[in-house]
Amino acid sequence: MTRQGTRPHAATKPARWAADTVATMREGARLRLDYSARSLWRVDRMIEDIRREGAPRAAVESVLRGFGAYAGEVIVRACGAEWWASGGEHWIRTPDGRLWDPIDEARRCFGGHGSLRLLCMDALAGRSVRHG
Repeated sequence: MTRQGTRPHAATKPARWAADTVATMREGARLRLDYSARSLWRVDRMIEDIRREGAPRAAVESVLRGFGAYAGEVIVRACGAEWWASGGEHWIRTPDGRLWDPIDEARRCFGGHGSLRLLCMDALAGRSVRHG
């Protein structure tokens, strides 16, 4: 696996999507996202608001990808998980070997059947959380 700095190459795109989402939410929605698990409650609410407005999924696909990438970065930073990629898809692998798909979970959340906050809680359950 190619490394970029200390992060796997697979992290390049989702880390950028997450950073773009943080900047967009700060500037456009006045919503501060700090990469904490607690902040995912606000992200779930934001996705629910977008869904209630009746936005077509195709129109918000990049927003959902950004929110999912942000949730993935929360997990990466909290427990030392890593981004993995294959065939254009990105997912998280936690240190215990479990795989998580936060980008798909954001899509599920938009459909009314998912939660990025709960995904994060599940991914971090029973794991020692890394601080700093």
